[in-house]
Amino acid sequence: MTPWRVEPDGIRIAVRVTPRASKNVVLPGTAEHFAARLTAPPVEGAANAALIALLGKTFGVAKREVTLIAGDTARVKRLFVRGDPEVLAGIAARLYGAGHDG
Repeated sequence: MTPWRVEPDGIRIAVRVTPRASKNVVLPGTAEHFAARLTAPPVEGAANAALIALLGKTFGVAKREVTLIAGDTARVKRLFVRGDPEVLAGIAARLYGAGHDG
């Protein structure tokens, strides 16, 4: 099982968010999700906006191509990244494998 699923027009990903971190970064997480540390606080959508911007930058797509599907107020969020599914899945695999040990 991986924290992403390939779709015809992009990928769906699961991300566990930790707000108020020292820097914005996406890291390998568990078999169910990536981990994201965000400097933004979890108020008034600031952390969600920061997550969308970070994922856009990480996957090399515009922020408008990243959509929050579920988990607006939860720690674990489900998002859709629109773009070439093979390219996006390759980026996800490199991110997930970069520091994941299991």
